[in-house]
Amino acid sequence: DTKKKITEKSVTAPDNYHGLMHFNREQILKICFKEKMCAIRPTLVFGAFDPHNGYGPNKFWRDLKMNKNIKLFGKGEERRDHIWVKDVAEIMYYCIIFNTIGAINAVSGKITSFFDLAKKLKSTLNSKSKIIFTKRKGKMPHDGYRAFDNKLMKKLFPKIKINKLEMIFKKYKKHEKY
Repeated sequence: DTKKKITEKSVTAPDNYHGLMHFNREQILKICFKEKMCAIRPTLVFGAFDPHNGYGPNKFWRDLKMNKNIKLFGKGEERRDHIWVKDVAEIMYYCIIFNTIGAINAVSGKITSFFDLAKKLKSTLNSKSKIIFTKRKGKMPHDGYRAFDNKLMKKLFPKIKINKLEMIFKKYKKHEKY
């Protein structure tokens, strides 16, 4: 956890099983593929047909579409970087085409609180649902802040245009495929 933007060169020292799983997988692949590997490190990925319906854009959208209230942890003050699955696919495409080696953050470079995310979705859908604050159980993950740097991605692939959340939500509303 850090208050600085996480880069590809940031120290990787996970302190939980989830982080250790990602770290160990990357280390094993480095051993197997040595200098022939690109570790694509996405942040919170969202998009249509996501089966896990986890806390964030996918769940909020689905709840609003069913006229359910959005329940936020605490006041929804945690700030995260969310990236659309199609943007991650484009980053992967460029990594393959240009035979990218090393690590690259597949991130938007922008952070949004879960509260602001819920408000944007509610507005996009013109929903009458409410945003409900719930008592937080336990410590706030990552001290409420997890920002990523995408300068390397922009330098390597200057043609990539990461979609803004508002544009993505409007696209989904238009096509009703979420």
